[in-house]
Amino acid sequence: MGTFTRSDDLRGAKFVDADLRGTRFIGADLSGVVMRGVDVREMEIDAPWLSNGETFLRVNDVDVIPLVEAELNRRFPGRADRRAGDPDGLRTAWAALERTWAATLERVAAMPADAVDVSVGGEWSFAQTLRHLVLATDMWLGRAILEIEQPFHPIGQTDTSAEDGGLDKSNFVTATPSYAEVLEVRAGRVAMVRDFLATVTPEALAAARKNPHAPDYPETVLSCLHVILEEEWEHHRYAVRDLAAIEAKTNP
Repeated sequence: MGTFTRSDDLRGAKFVDADLRGTRFIGADLSGVVMRGVDVREMEIDAPWLSNGETFLRVNDVDVIPLVEAELNRRFPGRADRRAGDPDGLRTAWAALERTWAATLERVAAMPADAVDVSVGGEWSFAQTLRHLVLATDMWLGRAILEIEQPFHPIGQTDTSAEDGGLDKSNFVTATPSYAEVLEVRAGRVAMVRDFLATVTPEALAAARKNPHAPDYPETVLSCLHVILEEEWEHHRYAVRDLAAIEAKTNP
């Protein structure tokens, strides 16, 4: 079966009576796609930007975005605070995240030791997810907010997408670090955010910063913090989804 990549322009294409069972769309732009009379049994959609300015996502004339948001906020207490706009609200939002991750780390500690390195469906393992969050903190707190020229820890998990902001990947390790080292570095980055939020002021939140991926695009300290919070909650959602799959396979 063929594989279509960024170089294949399928905009405006029509699939009529086509059998697309088992097809995977990864990093694809499906905005404006219209599907009529389709069989979507067992279809899965993962779109982390659903609530970030998306106009609508209609299923049988029902906009499901508010429904999805409400359900995710119910499943993950504290998630609704991720767009807090003042220092106290941000501190509350970060404290909720710390509690959530602490509970998840306890869950993982009770699983077989090799579970942290298991990839589900080609996604990052739990350890790799924590390493990516190290990178995200370095990117948005270290580089963007604190304006440190080289804030990146070498164990940060990178990928091949533009999301990595043109990083020099030769500065990152190629060998897999131990889980103990990952936990240590991750804890340090969590503390960095906590310490920054402990003294941040409304004036500091409004200060201008550069987008680390697109320096000509303006950000504020507040918008950079919102990216960190969004990264944390989305990757936690991915992590617990995959942990559940690992547990189900281990304990059928």
